[in-house]
Amino acid sequence: MVFACVAALVAALALVIVQTPARAAGTLLSQGKTATASSTENGGTPASAAVDGNTGTRWSSAAADPQWLQVDLGATATISSVTLNWETAYAKAFKIQTSADGTNWTDAYSTTTGTGGTQTLSVNASGRYVRLYGTVRATQYGYSLWEFQVYGTAGTGTSGCSTTNAALNKTATASSTENGGTPASAAVDGNTGTRWSSAAADPQWLQIDLGATQNVCGVQLSWENAYAKAYQIQLSTDGTNWTTAYSTTSGPGATELITLTGTGRYVRLYGTQRATQYGYSLWEFQVFTGGSGGTGGTTGGSTGGTTPPPDGTLLSYNKPATSSTYQDANSCTGCTPAKAFDEDPATRWATSDVNGWVDPGWIAVDLGATAHITKVVLQWDPAYATAYQIQTSPDGANWTPIYSTTTGKGFKETLTVDGTGRYVRMYGTARSNGYGYSLWGFDVYGTGGNPTAPPALPPNPGNPEHLVWSDEFNGAAGTKPDTSKWTQDVGGGQNGELEYYTNGDNTSMDGNGDLVIEARKENVQGHQYTSGRINTSDHFNFTYGHVEARIKVSGTQGLWPAFWMLGSNFKTGTPWPNSGEIDIMEHVGKVADSVYSTLHAPAYNGGNGYGSPYTVAGSDFANDFHTYAVDWDSSHMTFSVDGHAFFTADKATVESTRGPWVYDHPFYIILNNAVGGDWPGAPDATSVFPQRMLVDYVRVSQ
Repeated sequence: MVFACVAALVAALALVIVQTPARAAGTLLSQGKTATASSTENGGTPASAAVDGNTGTRWSSAAADPQWLQVDLGATATISSVTLNWETAYAKAFKIQTSADGTNWTDAYSTTTGTGGTQTLSVNASGRYVRLYGTVRATQYGYSLWEFQVYGTAGTGTSGCSTTNAALNKTATASSTENGGTPASAAVDGNTGTRWSSAAADPQWLQIDLGATQNVCGVQLSWENAYAKAYQIQLSTDGTNWTTAYSTTSGPGATELITLTGTGRYVRLYGTQRATQYGYSLWEFQVFTGGSGGTGGTTGGSTGGTTPPPDGTLLSYNKPATSSTYQDANSCTGCTPAKAFDEDPATRWATSDVNGWVDPGWIAVDLGATAHITKVVLQWDPAYATAYQIQTSPDGANWTPIYSTTTGKGFKETLTVDGTGRYVRMYGTARSNGYGYSLWGFDVYGTGGNPTAPPALPPNPGNPEHLVWSDEFNGAAGTKPDTSKWTQDVGGGQNGELEYYTNGDNTSMDGNGDLVIEARKENVQGHQYTSGRINTSDHFNFTYGHVEARIKVSGTQGLWPAFWMLGSNFKTGTPWPNSGEIDIMEHVGKVADSVYSTLHAPAYNGGNGYGSPYTVAGSDFANDFHTYAVDWDSSHMTFSVDGHAFFTADKATVESTRGPWVYDHPFYIILNNAVGGDWPGAPDATSVFPQRMLVDYVRVSQ
């Protein structure tokens, strides 16, 4: 729920929505892995369909007992749970078995009273191979699974899978391009508004040179409407000889997160069958690598920022700073040079709007003692330098350039340098626009100096994660939300909203396990409508984890239900959007078939927020409950609907294409059902009141 509304709708991509239960514990290990089976009913129900992440495809067996389906995880793993999403033809009696070699099997779970539907089974086992072994069918048909999901902790060969996009801004080539505006490079530029598209023929390919041979553990394909129905992900050490690491003939389009295992310098998408009459088209092709570069909660409980980078120690944190000028008015109050060195990504230095929008302009830091400088990281505001030098000095008066450019690109620039001095300066000689110079961050790394250690990042979520907070809303009909967990937000809303949020009159339990947030047409405190908004700010604030809620949204023109999080420092005086905002789910009644996930920060907010829609063309999200979730750690956020991951915000990508990442601190949860506002517009003659937003539960795991 934004403080500055999303003004423009992003092009929607269709996916299949299926209601799912709570997320199983541990990491999903089986998706996209090699699957085999004792038999298949026909060519349209292969074993691979049960591990493709698409609940619209399935494996089905011959109509005989016994039958089995097995998945190769690629390496020995610790298995904590298995989720079976059965089609109508389910197993009455079956076993879950594990194996180190695919030949000798050990029972991890057994039942003779299978219930069908969706079953999440807790197990305690290890193995590279996991098998469903069915012995008694519940129907006259075979066995059939929409999805077979194995959760746990990955073993050697799949552990340490980084969430950093290794393909970002790497060299990309393609078999063809549709035109000059859709080059191969557009699929690796971190910009979801640019794309590669091919000629309208089969086959076509897009390949990326990672620069060195690496362990590749996953890819994310963000398709435009012209997607691949059949394709392979291939790896190569030389760009000539290719090995297939993943293959499908039933690609669903939209955004596909694919887990795989392999080694190569080159990664290639090789499309063999188009889903449309057009070519192949990708907004983004992201590659994730494993090994020592893994970050973001894959090892469980790690603390970000505690290991010095290979380029040296951070020397500049909270050191004395000076500048040619600084701004202290209008849109940048208190933008002193010290703000570039405070390790707060939401504060910045800017040259004065009175006399500082000139060349040259500079900012310098005193490291406290002579140091050997090996790396400088600049996080620019849009007022960046196209031409500048990095200079060092022993005395703050006599300067020596150690880096120089006339083609500065702004955003985040990481510069490898080699120099010595007590003082380090950015000396700008050409501005990118009519404003001055402005930096969110100016980090100096090396050895020596007199460094002060910056605050460590909070620990990443554990692996597996465990439930740390929840509300199941199981109170009696008419009772109010638990005051030990929720605070009512009373008063008018933001963004031109029309409602008055009451002190509990519009929020209550229905007695069926749901919280009801009801929007009504009634005059209160000068407002035409009333509704409810509750938050956890006074009770539960947290950093990182898996956050999900099962919600049935309201749906009519002018309604704006949301499940979102706001930086806890907002409550202690940090203004929006500096506090950061994480919109897990927003829905506007006038667009029934879409929900939206968006990030807001000082450099990207409102209509320029960073996010994506999740769309099922022709559907209405208000017709049923759906599960909305985000997985959040120090390096990324992945948003999902009903277990389908559809948008990943990678920290490195955001910093290099949008601006600072302001999400490494506590946030609190908000639920509300807004009426009117700049995005949904006001209710009209078609609007129906009252409108009820139902919340089955909210859960947080870490």
